[in-house]
Amino acid sequence: MQEMIHVKTKFQRPDADVVSRLAAFSSATIHEAQGRKGALSSKIKPIDRSMSFCGPAVTVRCAPQDNLMLQVAIHYAQAGDVVLVGAQEFSDAGIFGDVLGNAMKAKGIAAMVTDSGVRDTQDLIELGLPVFSGSTCIKGTVKETLGPINHPLVFGDEIIYPGDILRGDADGVVVVRREEAEDVIALSQARDDAERELIKQYHAGGTTIELCGLTEKLKAKGLLVED
Repeated sequence: MQEMIHVKTKFQRPDADVVSRLAAFSSATIHEAQGRKGALSSKIKPIDRSMSFCGPAVTVRCAPQDNLMLQVAIHYAQAGDVVLVGAQEFSDAGIFGDVLGNAMKAKGIAAMVTDSGVRDTQDLIELGLPVFSGSTCIKGTVKETLGPINHPLVFGDEIIYPGDILRGDADGVVVVRREEAEDVIALSQARDDAERELIKQYHAGGTTIELCGLTEKLKAKGLLVED
């Protein structure tokens, strides 16, 4: 029986230009534009609302309250990567703090995302590394259990493949398949343009019922309005 390779180092990353162009759009716009898919669990939020990132995923699976494979992942991750750590949504542990944050910052890693907990949040905010997590917790971890790096990862109700693009901002995180990125950029631009035009029409005096095409729908549903 062939032994499983824990750490895969060879996978295709998107071009930096693609990542940069996708980063121009919000997580919500991308989610809507690609057919309302790709949104990670709403529990995953930035430790500071000003944090924002876009980059290819390095996927990591850790045992609950164990950050051994996170440390291994930081070793192998490249500048611009987003380290994505699934730890079975175990919230009562701080698997990441300012020391590992500095290790990531020194390598130029774009962001850290986990469904577990993080700590030293004030130091991380001052460091300027985008950190998104399922919780904040001061409890420490062990370094005992091996797990896979850069294998497909079930995270936040989605399957993430290494090299998929993750876009995170104040509202949450969305995933875009690497091979679909160009189409999603075009769809996101079209949605952005349409919304800007809609806002312009609101300020020109248009109404929600009129501009959203709700007149016939409301009539069919039997909406009654007082004279």
